[in-house]
Amino acid sequence: MTTYIMLLNWTETGVKNVRESPRRLDAARKQLADMGGSFKAFYMTMGEHDMVAVCEAPDDAVAARFALQLGMGGNVRSCTLKAFPEAAYREIIASLG
Repeated sequence: MTTYIMLLNWTETGVKNVRESPRRLDAARKQLADMGGSFKAFYMTMGEHDMVAVCEAPDDAVAARFALQLGMGGNVRSCTLKAFPEAAYREIIASLG
């Protein structure tokens, strides 16, 4: 599985209905699980982003589909980062020669 870091911000609609946010998070967890992925961690944050999710998905296409479906809901905007674990990082750096 590939790890993805999702930086999330509420839209105007999302923050107006913020009390429903936990229910929407539960629905997103199920949606990603149905696609073969999972949430590894979730945080509400202070600063530039409202929330951060650490997710796993079988491939980039699943992660992209999940991010697009979240956006289609109209409650959040996302920025998704593909994360390389330390072993892969070391391998990539070592391959530079």
